[in-house]
Amino acid sequence: MVQLKTWCIALASHAAITLAAAIKPPGLVSKSIPLDLTSYFNNKAFGTYPGEAAFDPLNQSYPAPTIGHNDSYVSTQSGITYSFPGYTGRHKPDNVLCTGQSIKVPEGKYFSASILVASDVELETVSGDLVFTHKDNTTSTSELRSEPWFAFLTINRGEIILPYRYTANGTNFNTTHIYEYSYALSSDKQLASITLPTTTNATTGRLHVFAISLWQGSEVSVQSVRPTQKWLGNGTQIVEVTVNNAGSDCVSGKGLEITLSGANVTTSAPGHLKRLCPGDQKRVNIGVRGDSMSTLYVTLNDGSLQQTQPFDKVDLGLSAWTSDLDSLAQHEAPDWYDGAKFGIFIHWGPYAVPGWGNSTPHESYAEWFWWYTTHHPEADASDFYDYRLRTFGPNWNYDDSFVNYTASKFDPKAWVDLFAEAGAKYFVFTTKHHDGFANFDTGLTSNRSSIHYGPNRDILGELFDAAAKHQPLLRRGTYFSLPEWFNPDFGPYGFSQLATNSSTSWPGMLARNPYTGVDEPYTGHVPVEDFIADVMVPQMEILAYNYSTDIMWCDCGAANGTADFAAVWWNKARTQNRQVTMNSRCGLAHTADFDTPEYATFSTVQARKWESNQGMDPYSYGYNRATEPSAYMNASTIVRDLVDMVSKNGNFLLDVGPKSDGTIVQQEQDNLRAAGKWINAHAEAIFNTTYWFITPEDSTGDIRFTQTQDAFYILSLKEPVNETLVVDAPVPIMTGDVVTAVGIEYNTSLRWWKSEAGILHIEVPHNVTSAEEYCWVFKVEYRA
Repeated sequence: MVQLKTWCIALASHAAITLAAAIKPPGLVSKSIPLDLTSYFNNKAFGTYPGEAAFDPLNQSYPAPTIGHNDSYVSTQSGITYSFPGYTGRHKPDNVLCTGQSIKVPEGKYFSASILVASDVELETVSGDLVFTHKDNTTSTSELRSEPWFAFLTINRGEIILPYRYTANGTNFNTTHIYEYSYALSSDKQLASITLPTTTNATTGRLHVFAISLWQGSEVSVQSVRPTQKWLGNGTQIVEVTVNNAGSDCVSGKGLEITLSGANVTTSAPGHLKRLCPGDQKRVNIGVRGDSMSTLYVTLNDGSLQQTQPFDKVDLGLSAWTSDLDSLAQHEAPDWYDGAKFGIFIHWGPYAVPGWGNSTPHESYAEWFWWYTTHHPEADASDFYDYRLRTFGPNWNYDDSFVNYTASKFDPKAWVDLFAEAGAKYFVFTTKHHDGFANFDTGLTSNRSSIHYGPNRDILGELFDAAAKHQPLLRRGTYFSLPEWFNPDFGPYGFSQLATNSSTSWPGMLARNPYTGVDEPYTGHVPVEDFIADVMVPQMEILAYNYSTDIMWCDCGAANGTADFAAVWWNKARTQNRQVTMNSRCGLAHTADFDTPEYATFSTVQARKWESNQGMDPYSYGYNRATEPSAYMNASTIVRDLVDMVSKNGNFLLDVGPKSDGTIVQQEQDNLRAAGKWINAHAEAIFNTTYWFITPEDSTGDIRFTQTQDAFYILSLKEPVNETLVVDAPVPIMTGDVVTAVGIEYNTSLRWWKSEAGILHIEVPHNVTSAEEYCWVFKVEYRA
């Protein structure tokens, strides 16, 4: 076990002190080592007027940032210090367009590398390999990836958020972003250089690096102290402490107790760290009471010895949210959401009546039926136009579907029971899609709802009530489309996402029947003076307060009233001791608690919380009658995707699209239950776990990792060969630890050993292997 000394020394803000019996001299105190990239700069991203800089191929640029004073920027999430260029003046470059440059680094051993990066084409996520070359000529590789620097509907949130961008000849008030990624390094080797990827395709997007910083340390050290606006109880604030082990010994045994103290500050819930092996990093939550804007002291205690470390100017205290963007940016996904991991998405509305999205590879979102048939030939690869004509005739209007949207077989108890059987911990129900038809009581804002038409029922109310009564552990979320395609009151805010004929759009005018040329009705429409003030925000408030949603899952946020709504909702929720959350599509980057990519996963850990949403249908959320039963996502794929996403700090939101009568396709039900049997049996390795900093998967790509305070989990997506599982990764296992199989009736510990190269071997008897399917899970219980 790593031994601690009592030691306290004043350091500058964001510095750290090492733990261990062998205290290193001040020159080796843990710290950020920002690299000077000035000589590599070959692109200009920041300007003070349109046309001054050309960050992207369209001669657009970021505005000059107000951050980065004195050539320095400290990450709000990681505490890493960067040499950030900011505005460098006219004609002077300020970032590195990645073309395979080799960046030399100061000689030394480093714990991690952190990078500020962005890609430069809208809608295009760009990635490439970073190569770390060591002094002994060995190399390691990690993926460097980035979301685009801006997205029209503001669905991404970077570490650095800038309020607008300059076009070639004007200003676009859409936020722009720079993202942060961190990588574990081989801290036992001397790093010589970092080679950037080559990304030079101006059509598919290029990567731009703004800053690189290396973390250098020895033994165990604290990287950062980050106050949050989350809480454990009445007045108990959560502070996140990031601890690194850059030494050669594991923290083990009873581990470390972590406390905070300072002027008017006391620890009410100490943090605990039971196992931390070399090269690893963990984030530990500590409950603190009090307010402070002074030096905060972090104490690490192993039960006999302790070390205390100061951090300057830490702003502690729970504060009320305001509509100010900096205030809103302090909100984040609550711990219950992070631990929930698996949710069910439900897309259900009048679009289930036509229920058409064609079949793969010509499949489109079935819930977009009305939009595609109004008529968008450039975008209509799935031939909605002809399907509507031959099925319903030329005089049929979309709102004619209301009468057949019956919900006659809708059984809310059966739904929530199915979700629980599937292993889900939350669900998100489509309360209103872009067609403007609401599945809840919209009060005086609209009569276009399931209360007045179709089912003549409060669908959302019934579903939430059933969950509260029969599955109270299921968290309840509400999908809500901010705009409505064809609501004429949305006209002043109407938009097209892209400047192309095939672009998705929310025109804010009545739809026109594509065959007769006559305007279609907007049944149940209640005219208002302002769509945002009189429809959008009041309906969000209804969902928040009348239905007490846990998750406000917005979509297509362009013009919005989110700032004021979020501030009020979050403050009210805190008074009720409820920790609620919002996704990344409510129109403001600052209110995005988690990112929401569609049909996506990643090859590396994403430190920022994310949730991938996708349908069990190959490419539709709403019910698509053209989908064959065999095409729905099967149990094996559900399990594999869930395991992969969880290992990389993601949640999995899996969608079902009920038929118009409220029945869920039998194949979807069967596959969910089959997956749920595995998920529920292996729950301890999935829910309330965290990712592993060193790597989410082994060198073969067949094994994933998760962990808790007391155990480490190895999840193999491939069946062990020859009664042995070989794990090529530095698993934090020590002599005395116990390895067992999870999810099956086999209570005997498994034999394990490590080769000289550090590769873990676990002996897996045939009866253990044959008793499992989909994924084989092994638990390393910390006993040493």
